[in-house]
Amino acid sequence: MAVNITSIKTSSNGAWQGDNPLDFAFPLLILQTILILAVSRSLAFLLKPLRQPKVIAEIVGGILLGPSAFGRNHHYMHRVFPKWSAPILESVASIGLLFFLFLVGLELDLSSIRRSGSRAFGIAAAGITLPFVCGIGVAFVLRSTVAGEDQVGYGQFIVFMGVALSITAFPVLARILAELKLLTTRVGETAMAAAAFNDVAAWILLALAVALAGDGVPVVSVWVMLSGLGFVGFMMLAVRPAMRWVAGRCSSEHDAVDEAYICLTLAGVMASGFLTDLIGIHAIFGAFVFGLTIPKGGAFAERLMERIEDFVSGLLLPLYFASSGLKTDVASIRGGKSWGLLALVITTACAGKILGTFAVAMMYMIPAREALVLGLLMNTKGLVELIVLNIGKEKKVLNDETFAILVLMALFTTFITTPTVMLIYKPARHSGTPRRKLGDLTATKESKDELRMLACLHGPGNVPSLITLVESIRSTKISQLKLFVMHLVELTERSSSIIMVQRARKNGFPFFNRRRGGRWHDRLSGAFQAYSQLGRVKVRPTTAISALATMHEDICHVAETKRVAVIILPFHKQYWGDESVENVGHGWRGVNQRVLKHAPCSVGLLVDRGLGQASRPNPSQRVCIVFFGGPDDREALELGGRMAEHPAVKVTVVRFVEREEADGGSKAVTLRPSPSKSPEQNYSFSTAVMNRQKEEVKISQPSIFSRDRSNGLVDSWIGSSGLVNYL
Repeated sequence: MAVNITSIKTSSNGAWQGDNPLDFAFPLLILQTILILAVSRSLAFLLKPLRQPKVIAEIVGGILLGPSAFGRNHHYMHRVFPKWSAPILESVASIGLLFFLFLVGLELDLSSIRRSGSRAFGIAAAGITLPFVCGIGVAFVLRSTVAGEDQVGYGQFIVFMGVALSITAFPVLARILAELKLLTTRVGETAMAAAAFNDVAAWILLALAVALAGDGVPVVSVWVMLSGLGFVGFMMLAVRPAMRWVAGRCSSEHDAVDEAYICLTLAGVMASGFLTDLIGIHAIFGAFVFGLTIPKGGAFAERLMERIEDFVSGLLLPLYFASSGLKTDVASIRGGKSWGLLALVITTACAGKILGTFAVAMMYMIPAREALVLGLLMNTKGLVELIVLNIGKEKKVLNDETFAILVLMALFTTFITTPTVMLIYKPARHSGTPRRKLGDLTATKESKDELRMLACLHGPGNVPSLITLVESIRSTKISQLKLFVMHLVELTERSSSIIMVQRARKNGFPFFNRRRGGRWHDRLSGAFQAYSQLGRVKVRPTTAISALATMHEDICHVAETKRVAVIILPFHKQYWGDESVENVGHGWRGVNQRVLKHAPCSVGLLVDRGLGQASRPNPSQRVCIVFFGGPDDREALELGGRMAEHPAVKVTVVRFVEREEADGGSKAVTLRPSPSKSPEQNYSFSTAVMNRQKEEVKISQPSIFSRDRSNGLVDSWIGSSGLVNYL
């Protein structure tokens, strides 16, 4: 049934008055948004074990909601996604797309492109040229095979096909590299620089394609291109210095950014999009160029991202993918000829991009394996590819069948990137050195030995208890203490997360700031900077930004390269002074378990039960060491020995022995369960048989440090793994 879009009302009077909300624009938009987010988030959760970027789930979700799957039910399609709602959904999605491309420009640093040199430029040029030429050949095949494509002009169709096959999705590539911990390696930096070149070239080619797709004569296309060049020149020569001045007014010295500057910038995004649309180039081109004018690396750029990226990437951008999926009808690919064309397009796109990049990388003396990985990474498609295809469909250059073929090609090439790179290229992480333990330092009997500890943090809540623990270990007699502080941050799809990775990692790993008076990595380090002024404690901060599944690799690598004797991990539950408990997440428990399994040294879990939240400091510390025997407890005893050297720490050791051994001692005490507190009938105590010769070479296992102020007898206790209890 045909519907006049001008007759559609915004909101209904409610079901009680006989109105169906699905017949009104705003309630229907709300339902569509909820459905799109639910499907895309569910698919992202299912694809997470495969290490796929979120863009894959959002594209697949859009296809499922469209005529390819759910849309086969015509009643569903006409009620939930009627044709009259498409312009409304696409308009809202386009706002999200506009601001996302602004974030892409904000993330792209032109100075890094200039610093990358001829190697990245050569790789990018080959990665564009060969696929573009191959795209011209594919365009002739599609034009003569797919019904209706021969009605489109040669120039328009060739340019769109060439751009579609040669483009590299810079934002998606950055997230894949960060997920694989390759973003700051030589391969990752080369891929990012080449992708940046590719991105700039792709936008120029896209502007050319849009100009050629216009309805005017060729002279109009020339005027469109000249106007576009004038717009870019104006933005770089006039707007960029103005935005540099605005960024200077919003530097890190100011506690807050004036709302007027934020609003001015957001309005600038919209105005830039309007101007490029007025010229005849798509509005997203203006938003992208405006993002390039914002100074990179400053507080202003970071705060802009914090303000808009969650709303744009989390809510509005999935709507764009859904609107693309609603246009994708896989059923339009019918018969062996159409599926053969799909195989041809995928093969041509992969071969052109991978072989072109591989050949030029080998010319620049890059090892064959790294050159192949570069080709695979440059073959990443994603959002930018969908933008090109949607513009082509909007301009009537691509029909339904060609559009569906190219969308599936983009999905396939992006899907295979992560698993293929993981299969081919996995840098070595561990050297296989023997595990270190605290007893190794004591055995040397050298006063100049330096105790090295790696302390990990989730957030500010871990700082007080960790400083208290380190202060009790800080010895004035045995050795100096060197503390490596690592702030653990989960990697997300956010642009700010990717920028943090680029700052906090070097050669694929976290690196430490060696300058005492320099800029520390994050706000948490300020407390440790002040604490380091006490003397005999050297503090080095860093930030580990990684997916939780691979966070342990960063922790173990730092422990190995820095030769630390013990790693201190925060417990996955945070206890507060009012007896409330905060669970930081089950994923962090998995991180701790993997560190315990793979650590090259002793590991301690710091269970803070509120000592760090005490209202007044405790002048002395009472520590109880529970000793059952075995290598675990001997490591705990070594730690207690260092604590005993501190003048404000009193250490008590409670040794548990088997009953036969205790019978001959006059001071032996037999422990029995209390019926009033422990009503269970069956008990077992885990003991370790003392084999001193074996213990000298046995690998140390983790100990647990728990701090409790629930009673006045013991401030903290130390015991072996598996003895988590209360005294």
